[in-house]
Amino acid sequence: TTVDMSRTYLEWAEKNLRANGLTGRQHRLIQADCLSWLSNANEQFDVIFIDPPTFSNSKRMENTFDVQRDHLALMKDLKRLLRRNGTIMFSNNKRGFQMDMAGLSALGLEAKEITAKTLSQDFARNRQIHNCWLVTHAGEGK
Repeated sequence: TTVDMSRTYLEWAEKNLRANGLTGRQHRLIQADCLSWLSNANEQFDVIFIDPPTFSNSKRMENTFDVQRDHLALMKDLKRLLRRNGTIMFSNNKRGFQMDMAGLSALGLEAKEITAKTLSQDFARNRQIHNCWLVTHAGEGK
């Protein structure tokens, strides 16, 4: 399931899925505000990949979004959708981003930073361009 407000990005995702042989019912493309969709979704996932913007004040959203300020609220919604033994891959591009580990723990989640493993060699010199974490239910760390 891919959720994005942008029709352009969804069309791009569809082309990439097709190029990789991922067609048919196994993947849904949904045009919606991801935050609203997350708060209303009721299905569960084994893997959730989320790459929120650093900041958004889109006219199609009810409120602004700041990844540093709002990542715990986002994780709370994601936890509800994450199956037992599932993994959230949380990526963002905010320079100086700090994962709120105490806040995650209070939600019953834990995180392992994997930024170095996910950086392209093209960006090896500028490690601040990207942050990536694996987030799991507490006690299920991978």
